[in-house]
Amino acid sequence: MKVATKAKGLIEVDERQKITFPHGLLGFETLKDYVLFDAESQPYYWLQSLDSEQVAFIIINPFLFRPDFEANIDNEELKAIGIADPGKALIFSIVTIPPSGPMTANLQGPLVINRDSRQGLQVILTDQRWKTKHDIMAELQTANAGARK
Repeated sequence: MKVATKAKGLIEVDERQKITFPHGLLGFETLKDYVLFDAESQPYYWLQSLDSEQVAFIIINPFLFRPDFEANIDNEELKAIGIADPGKALIFSIVTIPPSGPMTANLQGPLVINRDSRQGLQVILTDQRWKTKHDIMAELQTANAGARK
């Protein structure tokens, strides 16, 4: 299917790249359908709204820069998108790239996607370790330094 995107204009994507968020995302509750595709730079991805060409998010797998990340999500929330086995979930964090300052990721409100049904939700974690702005590059350097020890 062809999709009008904010980042790349009109592109062709596979139907399997479509993700439905039955409750939308925080602040974008009316926008339910998105497509997920690779960004120009890995390890980032685009989550592009199908309902509004101007709404797109850069997302990242939080475990890449925070191997200690834990998303303790209520089983009832997971069941709402058909996840019985947490191992079937894909987890992403929304990235913010400000005009100046570090690129950050929101670990307090990760996106959880059922890789089989391609339904997702955004959860709010209550664990005080996870904030809305984690400096991706600084935490990646810390993670890499820890891995070398």
